[in-house]
Amino acid sequence: MTHRTGAVVTIDGQPHLVITRTFGSPAESVWQTFTDSDRLREWIGYWEGDPTMGHVSFFMTAEAEDPEPERYAILECDRPRRFAGDTGAGWHLWFELDETASVTTLSFGHRLAPGDDLGSIGPGWEYYLDRAQEAHEGRDAAAIVWDDYYPALRDEYAALAP
Repeated sequence: MTHRTGAVVTIDGQPHLVITRTFGSPAESVWQTFTDSDRLREWIGYWEGDPTMGHVSFFMTAEAEDPEPERYAILECDRPRRFAGDTGAGWHLWFELDETASVTTLSFGHRLAPGDDLGSIGPGWEYYLDRAQEAHEGRDAAAIVWDDYYPALRDEYAALAP
């Protein structure tokens, strides 16, 4: 049974959905799962471009076979500790990695805007983070089934809306 692991917290006066996951590997390895284009391809999509220019084009292949690219602005990149960026759709996303004794805790955040549908955003990130964890562990991310997350978690997440 899939259950809600996220919470809405206030950071710098703004509400953020924050979801955590624990990985039994060093932060650098987890960093690669979340930033390397080939590793991202295993669970959500891929990017093209030169990140040193401050942006890349992101292709979310997990939801469509031939997606349109979306501009992704890179706002912060402190390898292997913190990453933050803005999607072309106006979402501010970030993650932080904290490593202790080769165990890494990922805190993934999505800054919420008025009118955001937390009832679909929350289950969506639970789904993608579980896919990331499967891919990181060398398992098939396709084994993670969307129907186990939505609508099952919709009402729990909708109740968290600020």
